[in-house]
Amino acid sequence: MTATAPAPSAARTRATALLPRLALVLAALLATLFTAASPATAHAALTASDPKDGAVVATAPAQVTLSFSEQVALGDDSIRVLDPQGRRVDTGELRDMCSGNTVRYGTALHTGLPDGTYTVAWQAVSADSHPISGAFTFSIGAPSATDVTLPTAQAGGGPVGIAYGIARYAAYAGFTVLVGGAAFILLCWRRGAAERPLQKLVVRAWVTLTTATLVMLVLRTPYTGSGKFADAFDLDGLRAVLETKTGASLVSRLLLLGAAALFVAVLFGVYARRVQGAGPEEEALSSEGHASEGHEEEAHKEADAEARATNDLTFGLAIGGAVVAGGIAATWALSEHASTGIQPGIAMPADILHLLAVATWLGGLAALLVALHKVPGMERAAVRRFSTVAFVSVLVLAVTGVYQSWRQLGSWSALTGTDYGQLLLVKVGLVAVLLGIAYLSRKWTARLADAPEATEAAPAEVAKPDDVSRETGSDDVDGSDVSRETEPVTVPADPERAAQLARQRAARESAREKQVRDADPNRAGLRRSVLAEAGIAVILLAVTTVLTSTEPGRTVEQEAGRGSAGATAVPDRAIKITLPFDTGGQNGKGSVRLELDPGRVGANTLHLWADSSDGKPFDLPEIKVAFTLPAKDIGPLPLVPEQAAPGHWTASGVQLPLAGEWRIDVTVRTSDIDQTTVQKTVKIG
Repeated sequence: MTATAPAPSAARTRATALLPRLALVLAALLATLFTAASPATAHAALTASDPKDGAVVATAPAQVTLSFSEQVALGDDSIRVLDPQGRRVDTGELRDMCSGNTVRYGTALHTGLPDGTYTVAWQAVSADSHPISGAFTFSIGAPSATDVTLPTAQAGGGPVGIAYGIARYAAYAGFTVLVGGAAFILLCWRRGAAERPLQKLVVRAWVTLTTATLVMLVLRTPYTGSGKFADAFDLDGLRAVLETKTGASLVSRLLLLGAAALFVAVLFGVYARRVQGAGPEEEALSSEGHASEGHEEEAHKEADAEARATNDLTFGLAIGGAVVAGGIAATWALSEHASTGIQPGIAMPADILHLLAVATWLGGLAALLVALHKVPGMERAAVRRFSTVAFVSVLVLAVTGVYQSWRQLGSWSALTGTDYGQLLLVKVGLVAVLLGIAYLSRKWTARLADAPEATEAAPAEVAKPDDVSRETGSDDVDGSDVSRETEPVTVPADPERAAQLARQRAARESAREKQVRDADPNRAGLRRSVLAEAGIAVILLAVTTVLTSTEPGRTVEQEAGRGSAGATAVPDRAIKITLPFDTGGQNGKGSVRLELDPGRVGANTLHLWADSSDGKPFDLPEIKVAFTLPAKDIGPLPLVPEQAAPGHWTASGVQLPLAGEWRIDVTVRTSDIDQTTVQKTVKIG
């Protein structure tokens, strides 16, 4: 339930007037951030391999190496090399070949490998905690048939992935309600600490978050590995998980939840008794007409001291709770998207603030909904205070959300052209709907503020039978619950009868509370609008959970090379193009696969593979390449590659002096008289 301050006032008028200006400032900030976007990654991606995908090498390599866009976690079994019959030919020893900004790992191969096609399957965990995997092939001597099928399933999928995703959602929901419920009590309605419905809400949120964290810790091994539930009981795997950044974050979260349990115990123990007894005691002291003037002064001093002690305890709980909540939020920020990519020093604090703002708003909304439904005597001032708290939370949410969006998208095209951007649009739409419903809630809040406070009296109950009146010791048969002072209440000897009376009393009490709650139409209208907000909030949390496990749009665009004209080269990644040709003669149709590595200004390595129309290596009599930069009148720069194997040519030290749109001309000759030239324009960074 968000909005400006609920009651009509000068402050609210000024805040409302500032909203259009604030929207313009945020829009300008968003445009500036997107305009200034620079390359970065969040999910790790495979950037290169040796041998390369589809390469045909003359002799067996001594090892296979993989290069990634950012740090990854791998085990000894993370890189597997299989021969055409599916047997492993690697030694199983992981080699760390990282140096500076270069992230490279490899595994050694057995000696004496025969010719044929080999499959490399790899699996790793990205620095933002998400599993990644892939596979490719290379050939020794010449390609051959292989019994190995490239895996199509993505890492982190299957039933284990679904279970892990549910636990992730439960963790977010538990954190939101735990933090938001406690904040609602301390900031908006202190007396709520003594209300049983709110106590149940916060305690259940703590249990949900703790259980979900334990489930994620146990499922971490199968989630990032085999995908089998049985591996959840692998103690060696669990030990390995504890040594990772994600495992350390989950353990830290469990420790912080222990501190949160102490906080909850004090909040609903000492603090609840203090705020519950303070009001009636002070009221009783002030109404004692027979007390002396000195006694009244002493009583007022005691009441002031009690109030100061309550305020001090509130302040201490607020500070302690904020520290614990910030620590729990940091366990996400330190292990997921915010911890990697550009500006992690800014992104992690921003992510913590974003999570705390979401929890304060949506978790407080859940607490407000429970209070409106379950607590008849809830003060109207608490609703007004929550409106202010929610407004501040939405401001923090907007600022941190704009920064996170820029950081994970990087360009306007990624907003509509990637799954991450599309999910972000859905999230923004849900927030807009939520704010629209909150505007209606603000109207009900204003009506509550303007309406006079009325004394809520319990309605008359349904008349009791005479035997019930006799058994309960009540003289009032119309249900007014006025008990005789001279006759104690007796309990029927028959247990069934006693249980029946207990159910009747519970039903009467429930009906009385419901009638009291529904007596105020303004409160009922507010309750309905808050319920609608809570329903949208549940969907919003689900979209946010999916968003945290989706590859950011910035990385997707880099991998696909989108965002520039022509075939754009991703920095430090090979350019790969396929050019079909037809020389017009007999058996003159085929295609040329060209790879330019790393596809940037300076020295490059060129690989060419020629395939006939039936997909077999095409041993051409001659193939030539030329590079031209029309915008600078450079070229053509001719090149004659050397043949490395049938249908495979290579050239090293290919110099491209300037960045720009280079045209690559490939001349193919299939006989003494049949030849053709095909071309493609690529972006050299």
